[in-house]
Amino acid sequence: MFYVTRNAIGGIATMARTPIADGEALEDGHPDIQAFLAGTRPAPQQFSAIDADFIRVIEDVVDTLIAKNVIRLTDLPVAAQQKMVRRQDQRSKISGALDLLGSDNEIF
Repeated sequence: MFYVTRNAIGGIATMARTPIADGEALEDGHPDIQAFLAGTRPAPQQFSAIDADFIRVIEDVVDTLIAKNVIRLTDLPVAAQQKMVRRQDQRSKISGALDLLGSDNEIF
């Protein structure tokens, strides 16, 4: 048996094995308990996945700003430029894009 309090949208805000003032008693197998436990256990992995997705979003935003001539790649610090170029190279390799100029973008 767990005792829970809920947040404004009805999700579990706190959970304890002992009674909580204004708390609700739920059985261990209750779907809300299972969802709460599943959502709190692997926090580091969840953040890693969220961070990876967020990095992709930021990369797309920077690409869009460059494409619309709002900023230039050379406006970024050298380290950021290098990282952007490496990620673009990796993304093109993963997507199977045809790179006619080669990975170092030299023209022969």
